[in-house]
Amino acid sequence: MLKIKLIRLNKLKILYRFIVVASLFPVMVVADHNWNNYHWARMDNTVFRLEVINSTTAEWGSSYDQTLVKWSVAIPLDTVKKEDSNRVRKRCKMQAGQIRVCNAAYGFNGWLGLATIGIDANGHIDRGTAKVNDSYATYWTIPGEMNHVMCQEVGHLLGLGHTSEDGTSQKTCMDYSTDPDSQWPNAHDYEELSKLYGHLDAYNSYLDSGDDAGGEGVCNAPPGKGCNKNNIGSRAPMGFRVHKSAHQEIWVAPRKDGGLWIHHVRLVN
Repeated sequence: MLKIKLIRLNKLKILYRFIVVASLFPVMVVADHNWNNYHWARMDNTVFRLEVINSTTAEWGSSYDQTLVKWSVAIPLDTVKKEDSNRVRKRCKMQAGQIRVCNAAYGFNGWLGLATIGIDANGHIDRGTAKVNDSYATYWTIPGEMNHVMCQEVGHLLGLGHTSEDGTSQKTCMDYSTDPDSQWPNAHDYEELSKLYGHLDAYNSYLDSGDDAGGEGVCNAPPGKGCNKNNIGSRAPMGFRVHKSAHQEIWVAPRKDGGLWIHHVRLVN
């Protein structure tokens, strides 16, 4: 009987956490579009070289390369390696302290892009993946749409939400318009990132590659924190949907280390 009560109590605690998280996702507006203030922890305000594992095909090469160049205006992004196999791209495996960008035919499941971040027990991003769904490849024939979706999913992994959800153009890839001027970040996106990363933390949640990104990063986080928290698995369950609008959904699931998996789904419209 005691065991059953404890199980019920744990479920209630998890449900309470989901309710709290759901309340933290208001509709984003142009004045403030960070993603619940989530960001990567860092100890040094002069060094932040976030490693990006390239698991994309040649068709996405230009969008991928330009996305890193554009976001690197605010945060240095380094390509680590390339995984070409279909198995790797479809799994889009999580790597502690890094982000991975993938494309594959994920099926006609209703989404164009899926950004997933891992949040450690201290509330910092410590890993992430961005997937673009080639099952809806007809969308990629819309001028600028490949750039728009790729740029937006990576922007989520850095901690940004949307500038709006009504389809109007703010001339940034973080909106939901099909305006050709909404393919890349704008000055306001860079300003938001400056706010998010305008302070120092007690540890790094990312792998520091130094001057050359070769895939063998250095992690100076305390044991069991940030990029030193490796034993939580590479697959993130979807969990519960906590937000839905015409263009997006947000899903949340608990991690066994006390953190969260958070998924930002860009829907097919």
